[in-house]
Amino acid sequence: MEYNKFDVSITQNEDEKKAVLEGLELIDAKTLFTNDDIVLITPNWVNKEKPHPSSGITVGPDTLRFIIQWIKDRNPKRIVIATGSGGGNTFDVMKAVGYEKIIQEEKVELIDFNSGPYEELVIEHHIIHSLKVNKILNEKTKLISFTQLKQHEEATMSASIKNIMLSIPSTEEHGTPKKDLGIHEDLHGFITKMALKIPIDLSIISCNPVMVGTGPSKGAPYHTGLVICGNNPVSSDTIGARLLGFKPQGISYLHQLEKANVKETDINKINLKGIPLKDAELIFSQKVYRHNIAIDN
Repeated sequence: MEYNKFDVSITQNEDEKKAVLEGLELIDAKTLFTNDDIVLITPNWVNKEKPHPSSGITVGPDTLRFIIQWIKDRNPKRIVIATGSGGGNTFDVMKAVGYEKIIQEEKVELIDFNSGPYEELVIEHHIIHSLKVNKILNEKTKLISFTQLKQHEEATMSASIKNIMLSIPSTEEHGTPKKDLGIHEDLHGFITKMALKIPIDLSIISCNPVMVGTGPSKGAPYHTGLVICGNNPVSSDTIGARLLGFKPQGISYLHQLEKANVKETDINKINLKGIPLKDAELIFSQKVYRHNIAIDN
């Protein structure tokens, strides 16, 4: 799979919804959707260990509501919230964090990736050749990843790609936390193979808060006001990696995707809008580390 657009925006606002809106406008995201679309939104609902979004474990319910409403303005055929918690029951997470009320009030569908009906997805990974995935993945026409940026104890970084690719495998098949059949024996390779099969149309990556130290749930949260939006998940995650201090070679699945000709990780070829990258790195590092740290000039 090769994406044809490399538009990524970096915005900052203490009101996350305003930062998301500005970012979506900068990349002209409304042009990605039509009234024939079945839009799937996958938020990061890891677990309910610390249910308040300020912990950095799960995305904010208010911003999720805003994204749903923004998609409604595009008049799609159908809107579905679909995710699969790796650390517990998806519906328990939904209730604990406050998503249930939003989903009911906004009258959108909810599908748990951890349950069926399933269809087989062949990924040709050397450990997991194929897996069962919820059939909504074959019905949707557009996929949105809404997640927060994290350092991750196994994936190095969690952003738009990791959020989707680790949400999809079901706990019915792979256990909780999805390790029974070998996903974590070659996690980066698995993420790469999944990303080659599952296109992400819109990435929304929140740094409010970002989690550093170690994720997905034991790190320290820091509020930066920054949001990354992009029409290309590889490019969007490349910018997220930059904020965390990594070049693409430091995130194995990004490097593998680049080698598989899934572009773009070259920041000189990414159409970056909004806050300049170096400025964003300095904002991020001051908020998180209290030092001026930037790998880009």
